[in-house]
Amino acid sequence: MIYLDNAATTQKKPPQVLEAVVEALQSIGNSSRGTHGGALRSARSVFNTRANLAKLFNAPGPEQVIFTTNATEALNIAINGLFHQGDHVITTALEHNSVLRPLFRLEDEGIIELSIVPADKRGCVDYEDFSRLIRPNTRAIVCTHASNLTGNALDLMKIGEIVQEKGFLLVVDSSQGAGVLPLDMEAMHISVLCFTGHKGLMGPQGTGGLCVARDVEIRPFKVGGSGVQSYSRTHPEEMPTRLEAGTLNGHGIAGLGAGVEFLLETGISTIHARETELAKRFYEGVKDVPGVTLYGDFSSWNRTAVVTLNIGDYDSGEVSDALWEDYEIATRPGAHCAPLMHQALGTVEQGAVRFSFSWFNTEEEVDTAIKAIKELAQ
Repeated sequence: MIYLDNAATTQKKPPQVLEAVVEALQSIGNSSRGTHGGALRSARSVFNTRANLAKLFNAPGPEQVIFTTNATEALNIAINGLFHQGDHVITTALEHNSVLRPLFRLEDEGIIELSIVPADKRGCVDYEDFSRLIRPNTRAIVCTHASNLTGNALDLMKIGEIVQEKGFLLVVDSSQGAGVLPLDMEAMHISVLCFTGHKGLMGPQGTGGLCVARDVEIRPFKVGGSGVQSYSRTHPEEMPTRLEAGTLNGHGIAGLGAGVEFLLETGISTIHARETELAKRFYEGVKDVPGVTLYGDFSSWNRTAVVTLNIGDYDSGEVSDALWEDYEIATRPGAHCAPLMHQALGTVEQGAVRFSFSWFNTEEEVDTAIKAIKELAQ
């Protein structure tokens, strides 16, 4: 099998990730629930992973890193915990439903007002639109780091300058960018950074979280067991416990910690260069194939390693099925949970076939995929 669906989840992980999960399954207890060896090993593993994530994202500190089951949960915690009646929020057409649906729900309930920065036919935004959409009651910009459909990255430094000047919040969905593109909470003026563990961070599914700036207060999304202050009627106020309730996924967090250590040792720039080399090789190999339409902005390779296409008028699901059945190439067709981006690209009915490349893919796999597209197009 040639696995080119890494934007959905990285299937191949560094060996140390598997080893860390297996070791944790055999050795750890419940973090913050006891002082015996197993509980302490779990607590150390959780803390070390928090510390390395804070280092990777230049977050304020380990205590500001909160663990969740995925980016969707992290975004729900942030979006539902930050906004109040009458707040105005700006988002973009690049967003995944993990951002859109929580915002749409708050809008439908009459809690927030919502504005959306449009995208053009390449999936690009006009950054002046952010400033044009600002109102007196604007509280935040909530946006993705990079589109899961086109691979186009937003300029978070530029958006961060806008929020710093105007004095409101920046909430970032880094599901596609974390582990692949540089992220610096302080330099980019990011208030809340939401991440998932199972994509670019090379960790297991069921892991994720959010990093919160020190001056940002989020109402708890859930309350319950905390391992501390058990006689209090209310959930502890101190971070990270304030936003965590119940037993953490200690086994998954151990694997995530190993994935983050791999990234820190290898270097984000090294990983991005390698993945870009593979994506560019594929792009160059298919861009002139008759009948093939590519989506996204390829004028710059400051983007994720995603190349999305269609062949003629064929349904994207049909093309993806043929790639799997005839060539054993795994891709992602359909709507990709990105409805507004498909509207901008004009692919609502057809969908699109996404190829997404990883550190662990090879040039030979890319060449096989190019050959497959040429044959299918014929």
